[in-house]
Amino acid sequence: MKYSLMAAACVLGLAATTAYTTAYAADPAVCRDVRFADVGWTDIAATTGLASTVFQGLGYHPTKTIASVPITFAGIKSKQIDVFLGYWAPTMDPIITPFVKAGTIKVLQPANLTGAKYTLAVPDYVYNGGLKSFADIQKYADKLNGKIYGIEPGNDGNALIKKMIDGNQFGLGKFKMVESSEAGMLVEVGRAIREKQWIVFLGWEPHPMNVTMKIDYLSGGDDVFGPNYGEAKVFTATPPDYAARCPNAAKLVSNLHFTTAIENHVMVPIMNKTDANKAATDWLKANPQVLDQWLAGVTTLDGKDGLPAVKAYLAAH
Repeated sequence: MKYSLMAAACVLGLAATTAYTTAYAADPAVCRDVRFADVGWTDIAATTGLASTVFQGLGYHPTKTIASVPITFAGIKSKQIDVFLGYWAPTMDPIITPFVKAGTIKVLQPANLTGAKYTLAVPDYVYNGGLKSFADIQKYADKLNGKIYGIEPGNDGNALIKKMIDGNQFGLGKFKMVESSEAGMLVEVGRAIREKQWIVFLGWEPHPMNVTMKIDYLSGGDDVFGPNYGEAKVFTATPPDYAARCPNAAKLVSNLHFTTAIENHVMVPIMNKTDANKAATDWLKANPQVLDQWLAGVTTLDGKDGLPAVKAYLAAH
C-alpha cells in the first residue's frame, strides 16, 4: 500500500510542463483566493503558515480550513480545497488511494518533506522501565490503564491503532484507543510525564514534542505503521487541474520543500500559542535564503517578479 503513489506520479508530467511554460504569466483574478486545508496538526499549521505568508507577499489571499483527513481529501475532489501540504505517506495511503485512482486528486512529486516518522511513543522512563516495543504494550496493560492515546477522530493514525486493537494484534484486543486532538493528546502526555505515570501515544517527527519532551519510539511496529519507526514522506495534494487553472500559484506550491529542522523551529512558537502566520513570518525574516528556491519562476499575482515582492512584504511585517 505504501507504494501506491507510484501510479499518481505518471500523471504529473503534463501539469508540471504547463506550470513551467506559463511561469511568468499572471494568474487570473479567480486564483487570488488560495484555499488551504489543515488537519489540526502543528506541522501542517507551520508549513501552511509558511506558504500562506509567501502567497500574501505575492498579492494572493490565502485562507485555511480546519478539517479531518477524509473531509480534506473530499474537499480537494470537489475543488473546495486548492492545496493540502500534509499528505503523510504511507499512513494516509488507504484514505487517499481511491481518490488518486479515480483521478480526482493529484499528488505532487517529489515529497515536500522526507525523513519524517510516525508511530507509537512513550516517555523515556516508561521505555527504560521495559516498554520498548509494540509486543511489550500488553505486558503493562495495568500500568497503562488499557489505553492508547490517539489524536482527532477520523485520523489515519487512529485508524491504524484501531485496526491493530480490533485484530488483537500484539494481544491488544482489550485495549481502548482514546481519541481527542493533537493538543488534547499532548496535554494528557504532559500530565502523565509530570506525574511519572505510564502512557503510550501516537508520536511523530517533525514536532516540538521531540524537543520539549523526553520520549522514545517503540520498535516492532513495522506491520502497523511501516518500517523504520513509521518512516514517512509528506506530499502536497491538489485538484488535478489546479496547475492549468492557476499556473503561477501551482508553481509556487510545487516549489515548496521543507526540512524537519525548518518545521521544528516554526512549530515551537506555534505550540506556545503564537499565530502560525506570525511564526512563519518571523522565521522567514531570519531565513530568507529559502525564498530563492521557493520563488524560482514565480511571479506576483499580477505578473511582477516574485522574490523582491515577498522580501518587501516581509520587511513591512
